Amino acid sequence: MELHEILPPAPGSVKKAKRKGQGLGSGNGKTAGRGHKGQKARSGGAKGPGFEGGQMRLTMRLPKRGFRNIFGIEYDLVNVGDLDRFEPGTEVGPNELKEAGLVRKNSRYLKILGEGEINKALTVKAHAFSESARQKIEAAGGKAEVI
Repeated sequence: MELHEILPPAPGSVKKAKRKGQGLGSGNGKTAGRGHKGQKARSGGAKGPGFEGGQMRLTMRLPKRGFRNIFGIEYDLVNVGDLDRFEPGTEVGPNELKEAGLVRKNSRYLKILGEGEINKALTVKAHAFSESARQKIEAAGGKAEVI
């Protein structure tokens, strides 16, 4: 004895599929609910979304916009003011910033910008620094190292 033999489905929860095209007496014979002739009555007649009957579709009529430079480098940006949360004398790199939640987990490049103030001497390692960020880090007694 199997579980499906003991527990029948709840009444009304299981419904047989409509068997279309099974003769005139079935109520769904002859054209099988597709109406008479025409594109939608034929097999493979369903056209995809955006099809406009052979007229050029809207997505092709609208102009293209924008440009993505495949050689461009996208940096995750961190401001100098955000680095003030670390203890003085620590080495702050991409991994430490990921753990602190300041950059995305999958970021590849990191740039430090000069917004805010820093009062602790930190060794900051990043792929790029703005000039003002470099000056603020060094003025606080720290080092800005390019990876």
